[in-house]
Amino acid sequence: MALFRLPLLLFFWLVLAVASGQAQPRYPTPVEGDFVLPKFRFESGETLPALNRHYTTVGQPRKDKSGKVVNAVLVMHGTTGTGQGFLSELFAGHLFGPGQLLDAAKYYIILPDAIGHGKSSKPSEGLRMQFPKYTYDDMVVADYRLLTEKLGVGRLRLVMGTSMGGMETWVWGYKYPDFMDALMPLASLPVEIAGRNRMLRKAAIDLIKMDPEWKGGTYTTQPKTGLTGAASMLMVMTSSPRQMQRAAPTRELSETALDKMMVRFLGYLDANDFIYQFDASRNYNPAPHLASIKAPLFAINSADDQVNPPELGILETEIKKVPKGRYILLPITDQTTGHGTHSNPTIWGSYLQELLTMTEKK
Repeated sequence: MALFRLPLLLFFWLVLAVASGQAQPRYPTPVEGDFVLPKFRFESGETLPALNRHYTTVGQPRKDKSGKVVNAVLVMHGTTGTGQGFLSELFAGHLFGPGQLLDAAKYYIILPDAIGHGKSSKPSEGLRMQFPKYTYDDMVVADYRLLTEKLGVGRLRLVMGTSMGGMETWVWGYKYPDFMDALMPLASLPVEIAGRNRMLRKAAIDLIKMDPEWKGGTYTTQPKTGLTGAASMLMVMTSSPRQMQRAAPTRELSETALDKMMVRFLGYLDANDFIYQFDASRNYNPAPHLASIKAPLFAINSADDQVNPPELGILETEIKKVPKGRYILLPITDQTTGHGTHSNPTIWGSYLQELLTMTEKK
């Protein structure tokens, strides 16, 4: 679940927020674009006359003799995030620069805004609760069409994503098994969203809908009470108790930090968009399709991730169904930040390097 923005909410907002983004990027200037898909049909059977897909790219495409792009890397964000969220010093600053693992002089990096997020089509643009009820499968299909119809990608060098983007990575693996060289889902599980995860998602949605100011989605100002409750659920799911205690060891610091986080949440969240974003996972379930994944896949989770706690024992079982799959559980350290560890390549970068090396064409 989680976005690029939210899982960093404690450790990075409270400890590294000032430093993040201040350094001058050492990679090529990102380029934004849009691609409109006419009469897009969703998994639900609903259609949208025009579905806008916003995206950001870093680097230049390299094409084969047929004119197809062959050096593309797809990176997908988490719930409520955007593609541009990856353009931080922590993420892009450690991956996209000269000589780094995803050097933008070598790779064509594509950072789409998922359906319902960022500058892509979403409920808050006017349709509100009449917007089609999209799913992760819809997101993947729309991204595939963006890559093939707009950007001319013939094959992806790597598909990776964080949280929701990690779950989309699993879907990519079985829906388009011949389209990529490697897969790396971060902070995700390849099974139906159930148990505590689904309970908290539904509770967050219900808190918004129970607020009288939500008005069935026709509000003119954000339903603050419900949205605050929903954001609190998100904080509980994506935060790291260890880092929270370190960053706010007193009552005063804790309450100040909470106030700041809520101001930040309420500054960009939209209630209807939030409902759709959290419910988009309702039909997600790669488990029956894992044997169809052909490309080498490294699934990376952190032991302090409360969204995907290792004690569930799910990945140990499910990864065996992936022909070339490997499960990597990062141990808890002073550097891990719970669910938000997915956005810190200084922790898991060595595994990305190994994956790229083993799938490099000689």
